[in-house]
Amino acid sequence: MKSALRFALLALVLVIVAMVSALTAMRFAIHGQEVAVPPLVGMGPADAERAVAGLGLQMSIERQYYSPQIPEGRVMSQLPLPGTKVRHGWQVRVAQSLGPVRVAIPDVTGQSEHAAELNIRRRGLELTSRAEVQTPGIPADQVLAQSPPANATQVAEPNISLLLTAAAEPQGFVMPSFVGQPLGTVSRTLQDSGFRLGNVSVVVSTPPLTVDASGNPVAAPPPVVPVAPPAQPSPASIIVSQVPGAGQRVVAGTVVSFEVR
Repeated sequence: MKSALRFALLALVLVIVAMVSALTAMRFAIHGQEVAVPPLVGMGPADAERAVAGLGLQMSIERQYYSPQIPEGRVMSQLPLPGTKVRHGWQVRVAQSLGPVRVAIPDVTGQSEHAAELNIRRRGLELTSRAEVQTPGIPADQVLAQSPPANATQVAEPNISLLLTAAAEPQGFVMPSFVGQPLGTVSRTLQDSGFRLGNVSVVVSTPPLTVDASGNPVAAPPPVVPVAPPAQPSPASIIVSQVPGAGQRVVAGTVVSFEVR
């Protein structure tokens, strides 16, 4: 009985030792390859790259800002912060200083988008975003506003955003029905309203059907007539169908086609 009890206690001890060993090994596997992020602010790109590479980390320069305190080309901020524990291969993102502002922000309001972009890039700045707004009475593709404004002094980034005028949407109409009206009158109405006359074709009439002795319809033989040129539409021709159809939404300049007889 005593030997069985000692065996059970020994087995329990072995199990506890195995669990502690497994937890220790797991903790080492999780945290054993962690390193502390080094301080990079104030370093040049090459020195900062070597500092993180020596710890098995990577570095990327994501943004650039003006700074009167940090010399041009030096790291001015980093993420993660110094001392943060990260795994091997982690990417440290940094912002690089452009030094103090040495370029005047140009005034590009009233210029076209293309001219404004040339003016901005000529000064070493970047056009980063555009927005459009419809403004009655002002032609499309003109700069209404900019950010930062012209000659601004408190500039953080070498980027400019523009607000441009957009082309006004064409006026919409509901297409009326022209069926039953003379082609000449409708053509003048379309031109006066800003629409365009499209294809006009003459409906070819089909021969009437006759009925045989059993009551079945039979097409009548075509009459023997001399060959004549196809009929041409005239201002007096009556419209029998139209495209777009009545009730459809259209805009100025839409092409309208007809079938007439």
